This record gives sequence, structure tokens and C-alpha cells, in this order.
Amino acid sequence: MRRRDDESFVEFVAERGTALLRTACLLCASRADAEDMLQTALEKTYRHWARLSTESDPEPYVRRILVNLTISRARRWRILREVNMPSPPEKPAVSETHTVELRGVLIEELRRLGPRQRAVLVLRYWEDQTETETARILGCSVGTVKSQAARGLARLRERLGREGPDDDPAPPDRRKPGGRRRNVPAKG
Repeated sequence: MRRRDDESFVEFVAERGTALLRTACLLCASRADAEDMLQTALEKTYRHWARLSTESDPEPYVRRILVNLTISRARRWRILREVNMPSPPEKPAVSETHTVELRGVLIEELRRLGPRQRAVLVLRYWEDQTETETARILGCSVGTVKSQAARGLARLRERLGREGPDDDPAPPDRRKPGGRRRNVPAKG
């Protein structure tokens, strides 16, 4: 087995640094935090670079470090977290920049999720990893990935005011407490 050298580390960062920064931005609250997290993850990776196999891809290793750093940081800063107050609902006409605005809202809501749910959603849907790959990266079972993804998506839908894939919510008087529709005749 050949050992990795400093030059291969520089090449790796040059090739994959942008993608890793994008992942870090989705895991963290701000770009500055993401840059700090990525810098720390790359520093930890560099310390162990010579021990990594040349046959394996080091990117999942760096992603795992990013996820672990994000979870650890969230635990430390849980007390100091900013309290988000809901804003009154506004229903403006759809603007030309609606997609960009929606993306910003989605990323903001993604940042409000817990670190594990956020990590699962980022790896599964943004990084387009399979459930098995996500489970391997996070060091958990496929069932945990499925449940965290389902809970995270449900929370995002709830916060974004969307009831489900059909986007056609039933009136409140026809809903069960768990959110399922009942077959009750409409009042009227």
C-alpha cells in the first residue's frame, strides 16, 4: 500500500474543496462558520493523511469529520442558540426571483433542524447519496437514516406550511390529530 503525500493532499483540496465547502455551508448556520468547520476538518484530515489508503476516496472521511464537528458544535452552542420567532404569513404574487427566494427559505429552515436530521437531509438529498452510503458516512443504520430523513422532511413541510406531496391540505375540521385525513362528509 502506497502512502499519501503532501502533494496529493493539496491536489485533493484543490479538486474537492468547493464541493466540501458547499456541504459545510448546508450543515452550518453561516458561510463563515462553514469555512471554519471545513478548515478544522481539513486540518484533522491532514494529520491523518499519510495513514489513509491510496485506493480509497478520502472525501467520505472528510464529510464524516464535518458532520461530527457540526454535531459537537451544536451540542456546545445549544444554550446560546438564537430564538426564531415566526413571522406573519404573507402571500405575495409569485415574483421572478421566487425560486431563488424559495431556496433561501429552504436553506434557512434546513439550518433550524437538529444537526443529525440536517446531516441526513444534506447527504441524502443535496449530495445525492444513497441511504446505504449516508448510513456508512454517519456511522448508523439504514433505518436510522430513513427515520431521520422522514422526520426532517416532515418538520420542513410543517415549517414551510406544506401538508404533503399533493400540496392540497384538507380543511382543519377533517384532520385527525396525527395529520391524517378522515373520511367525513363536508359541512355544508
